[in-house]
Amino acid sequence: MSNAERRVNRTERLFATILLLQNRPNMSSRDLAEHFGVSRRTIFRDLRALSESGVPLTYAEGGGYEILEGYQLPPLMLSARQAATLLIGAEFMKLQSDASLREDADQVALKIRSVLPREVREYIDRLKDRTVLDPYWLHAVQLEEEEEGRWYQLSEAVARQRSVIMEYYVESRDELTRRQVDPLGLVYYTDHWNLIAHDRLRSGIRNFRLDRIRSMHVLMERFEWPEDFDLARHLEERGAGTANARIVLRFTKRAYRRARQAVPAKIEEERARGDEVEVTFYFENLEYLASWLLRYGAEAYVVEPTALRRQVRALVEQMAARYEEAGSVAKD
Repeated sequence: MSNAERRVNRTERLFATILLLQNRPNMSSRDLAEHFGVSRRTIFRDLRALSESGVPLTYAEGGGYEILEGYQLPPLMLSARQAATLLIGAEFMKLQSDASLREDADQVALKIRSVLPREVREYIDRLKDRTVLDPYWLHAVQLEEEEEGRWYQLSEAVARQRSVIMEYYVESRDELTRRQVDPLGLVYYTDHWNLIAHDRLRSGIRNFRLDRIRSMHVLMERFEWPEDFDLARHLEERGAGTANARIVLRFTKRAYRRARQAVPAKIEEERARGDEVEVTFYFENLEYLASWLLRYGAEAYVVEPTALRRQVRALVEQMAARYEEAGSVAKD
């Protein structure tokens, strides 16, 4: 590594140390050394350099370093790679169905771009012109105006522990239900957002798709956070929950390269089967899974459960019947 590269690495580490201590105070020199993968001696040199440059470092009574509240970093400087990461992330947010998310993502991208040096801006513009996240997005159906802003409303309800009353469409029963829920988290699955919430009607934690919420109102009422609830742990346990069916699918290797990132659950097992890959996971909504599998055509096969195999076959037969009917009409 050249001296110039070492200087860049140290500068980035110093900047990262400031951000880390502002967000996670009371970190010891050992904690910092483990985080950055360097020696404690290197950390002591870094901390001394920060103090000498005017960063108000203190050592907390309970042990560990912290930065006095109110300290502000100089204007944010981004490398071309970091700026590209942020702006591509903003482009991804523009694909969301919630118009308020798209508008804010557009404003964030403009603000980031406005502070970039000219050469980085030109680099980003070239990259943007040559990067397409979804070539068909402009043709997507947009939400009605009254449906906008659900993600932000619910994210605030989660953060402030506010209960929500909503009208929710249950597709399996073709029924509109009224629910009062306590929002616990938001999760993005493949192509849609989901609300994880305690459903007072069912007296349990349930999953609600945001695109099936017909109307909603955030209450001033605060709810008590469920004891020992952890969103990541809940999602992991839900994958093996008793309400879920054990799903075993086989894909051609070519199809599985596409399907692997889109499997709508935690993969429990992958196994090579000759020219195919067998994958096992747990999932509750067989109707959704059957429709999802159709995109892979004959390159996907349901090993189990039998109920899912029947649903896929029924969908295929319905499609075939429609084509036969269309063919008969065309001949007439």
